[in-house]
Amino acid sequence: MIFLEYKDVIEKKYTIKLRELKKELPEFVDDFFDDIREITSVRTRVGYAYDLKVFFMYLMENCGAFENICIDDIDCSYMNKVKPKDLNKFLEYLTYYVKVKDDGEVSEFINREKGKSRKLSAVRRLFNYLYKQEKITVNPGKLIETPKIHDKEIIRLEPNEVINLLNEVEKGDKLTKRQKKWHEHTKIRDLAIITLLLGTGIRVSECVGINIKDVNFEINGIKIYRKGGKEAVVYFGDEVEDALDAYFDERENIVAAEGHEDALFLSLQKKRITDRAIQNLVKKYSQCVINLKKISPHKLRSTYATSLYRETGDIYLVADVLGHADINTTKKHYAQMEDSRRRQAAKVVRLRKD
Repeated sequence: MIFLEYKDVIEKKYTIKLRELKKELPEFVDDFFDDIREITSVRTRVGYAYDLKVFFMYLMENCGAFENICIDDIDCSYMNKVKPKDLNKFLEYLTYYVKVKDDGEVSEFINREKGKSRKLSAVRRLFNYLYKQEKITVNPGKLIETPKIHDKEIIRLEPNEVINLLNEVEKGDKLTKRQKKWHEHTKIRDLAIITLLLGTGIRVSECVGINIKDVNFEINGIKIYRKGGKEAVVYFGDEVEDALDAYFDERENIVAAEGHEDALFLSLQKKRITDRAIQNLVKKYSQCVINLKKISPHKLRSTYATSLYRETGDIYLVADVLGHADINTTKKHYAQMEDSRRRQAAKVVRLRKD
């Protein structure tokens, strides 16, 4: 039996999914995915495949040039028939649409600015490829505007909220009677997970992927895999060390399910914990002690980054620790804090001393 690393398991999962999705797309799209294979992750390509599937379904249902043809009949020549107005109408369609499954079940879909922008990005990338390969004579994707994305206020926890959250994870005082029953079995694990998220700023997917051997207490570091499979080491402080150390004592006595022996964090079924499970446990505890804020694992990541920036004032360090490939991503999220620092700077210099 071959035992795969968690990152390899995920790679395999998405590779299989991509192959399934490509069967539902025109044949020429396969060449497009081959073209971008070396510069994108398989997870990104799966996202593109989902988005392109929505696009081609829209064309077949709403664009006269694609009427009464099946997906297998669409070739590159049809893409010359797509006009900029068709893409603009597609963006409007994405605002709200419904799909009826074969069993009659109706699903509703809503896309806001980011959802529209992401789907348009996939469509544009396909048209860019076709134009570059001289498969089409005009590139309609270059002739329409990208949906304007309005930045939302970054939600993060205040210091007292962090304390209240960790106390609730540890004690479970405000949980329901049913939740308290399970809390006795998971509180050490849950405290380790939430302390780790708050103390390192790692993503949920990175947390899920941690294996026992990835944690090194000699250097207080953890090997993780960033987006795209890039390996990195994140370092943790004393509070995270204490929480992890307590969980390791517990983890040593758990016999994991077959195929999950290497996983650090396990579910009650003794399998590697999932992204959704961590999202649910963060939601469960935060709802008990934090009002007016919807807290997710990403908000814990923002909380860590904010604390790090306040302490260091080094936006490049924050970007590096978070694993942001583009410093502008970090700057966008912490623009409000930059402005606050600039205001403080204006008060430092005194022209006339008393």
